[in-house]
Amino acid sequence: MANRAITLSHTTRSLSGTVPLTGSKSESNRALIIEALSDGKVTIENLSEAADTVTLQRALANVATAAPGSETRIDIGPAGTAMRFLTAYLTIVEGRYHLTGSERMKQRPIGMLVEALKTLGASIQYAEQPGFPPLTIQGGLTQRATSVRIKGNVSSQYLSALLLIGSALPNGLELQIEGELTSRPYLTMTLDMLAEAGISHRWMGDTISVAPQRAEHCRLVVEPDWSAASYWYAMVALAEKADLFLPNLKKNSLQGDAAIASIMAHFGVLSTFENGGLRIQKASTSNAEPIKELDFTACPDLAQTVIVCAAAQRRNLSFTGLHTLRIKETDRIAALQAELGKIGVQLVEDGAACHLRTEGLFRPGNLAIDTYEDHRMAMAFAPLALLFDGVQINEPDVVEKSYPDFWKHLKQQGFVIS
Repeated sequence: MANRAITLSHTTRSLSGTVPLTGSKSESNRALIIEALSDGKVTIENLSEAADTVTLQRALANVATAAPGSETRIDIGPAGTAMRFLTAYLTIVEGRYHLTGSERMKQRPIGMLVEALKTLGASIQYAEQPGFPPLTIQGGLTQRATSVRIKGNVSSQYLSALLLIGSALPNGLELQIEGELTSRPYLTMTLDMLAEAGISHRWMGDTISVAPQRAEHCRLVVEPDWSAASYWYAMVALAEKADLFLPNLKKNSLQGDAAIASIMAHFGVLSTFENGGLRIQKASTSNAEPIKELDFTACPDLAQTVIVCAAAQRRNLSFTGLHTLRIKETDRIAALQAELGKIGVQLVEDGAACHLRTEGLFRPGNLAIDTYEDHRMAMAFAPLALLFDGVQINEPDVVEKSYPDFWKHLKQQGFVIS
C-alpha cells in the first residue's frame, strides 16, 4: 500500500444507475460472534466483503481449529471491531491466545474493556503497554461476578463486546452504563441482532441484563452498509445531476448510519424508499430546512463524509459529538484539519464543538489527499473529484477495510481513475 496513489476526475459530473453495496460491516461482525457462540444454530446471509469482516471470520476459524495446549497467535491488523469483540469472546473459549494488531491498533486503548472482563473473572494480561493491545488471554473464564460498570461515552464497541458474550456466561451479565451513552444505535443493533437469534435482554434505566441462555435456530440476513451509502449521498450532493438506486437498504434499519438520509436532506439530496431499496436524487438546497449545527453523537462514522461535503458546499456549520474521533483508525479531527486546509477550509475546535470556516475555499489544480491509514478519509474526500479536476488520493487501498469495491463502483459511475 505504501507510496501508492490514484488520481480521480469526472468529466460529466452526472451520476445515474444502480450501486450494489456490500453487507454492513457492523452487522456482519456482530453476526459472526453470534454465529460462533450458537453451536451451529445461526447462519448468516449477505456477509460483508470488508477486510475487517474477513479478518474477524478468519480469526474465529483459527480459534475453532486451535491445537489444544498451545498458544494461538491472532493478528487482526487494523480491525478495531475485531479487536474489541475478540477480546471478550476469547475469554470464554477454552485455550490460550495472543491477540495483537497493527502499530496503530497498539495505540488504541482497550483498558476499560479489559478491566470489565477481569471483574467478571477473565484472565487477561497486557503483553506490552498497560491499557493497550497486544493481549495475552487465557480462555475458559470462571465467572466471579455478574455485574460490571463501564462508561458509555468512550466506545459503544466495549459495551457490544460484553453483551455479545453475556448469554454465554454461566451466570449471565448485568451491564451498568455510566454517564452519557455514545453511539446508542450501535448498542441497539447488537441487542436487536441477539434478539433475532432468540437471546433476550432487559434494559431498565442505565442497566442492561442478559440471562444465561442459548441461541435458537435462525438466519441472520445482513443489510447493505449505510456507512458505504453515505459516500454516495455526498457524491449526489456535489454532482450537477444525480439519480442513483441503492438496492436492499431498509427504511427501518438497525444501523445508526441510516441517519445520513435525514442529514443529507439539508445538503440537497432527496431520499425515496421504493422497489426494495433506496433512490437518492439531486434536489435543490433552497427548499432544505436551514441548519447551523449537526450532532454526530449517535453516528460518528458519518462525520468525515458530512464535514467534507459541507466544506465543499461552502457551508459554515458547527459539529458536536465528535469526541470518539480521536481514537479511531487515526486522529480523525487532526486528519480532517490537515486535509481540509488544502482546499482553504479551516475546522476549528472550540471545546466540545468544531466549526467550519470556508471563507478561504479555493480550487487547486493538484489536490493530493493523505489518508492516514483510514478508509473513511479516502472515501470522504473522493467526492471532491466532482468539483476539482484531478484529485489525488494517497494510499487508496485503505478502502478495503470496509468497502473493497469502492473504486470499482466509482469507475462504473464515470469517474476516471489513473
